[in-house]
Amino acid sequence: MSASVIQINVKPDTPGEVGLPKIPVDQVWVKKEGLEGDYNRARKKKKDNDPDMAVMIISSDVLDQLNQEGWPVKPGDVGENLTITNIDYIKIAAGQKYLIGEAEIEISFICEPCTNLYKLPYVGKERGPEFMAAIMNRRGWYARVLKEGRISIGNTFLLK
Repeated sequence: MSASVIQINVKPDTPGEVGLPKIPVDQVWVKKEGLEGDYNRARKKKKDNDPDMAVMIISSDVLDQLNQEGWPVKPGDVGENLTITNIDYIKIAAGQKYLIGEAEIEISFICEPCTNLYKLPYVGKERGPEFMAAIMNRRGWYARVLKEGRISIGNTFLLK
């Protein structure tokens, strides 16, 4: 079975809110700056719209592991734009290129956890450090956009 997109997640710029959890959409236009309708405050304000942080992906096996560890994480919760199934998270690596729908991305670097994750209802300040440790090196991967295009739920996530 091939890897595919099971959820696409965006979060508009909402005053007073952090960029997660993101909300699901059926399809999206992916630009060099990121997904249309998605606002990443850290990327825009702290990282000067770093193109290496345009898209964040995570594989469903990580979400499954976190759930087995007692964290009720759902797709979009940790800020990822694309939730991918049928791919091993540990097989994703910097420099890999993937075709998804009309778009092409290149994996840049692993996303480190941040304290915005404390805002998740099942984390909070008390369990924040514990969750940060649990998700370290598993929060997802950032990618740059090599070719803009439309991505839809169900599109294959194909290593080029």
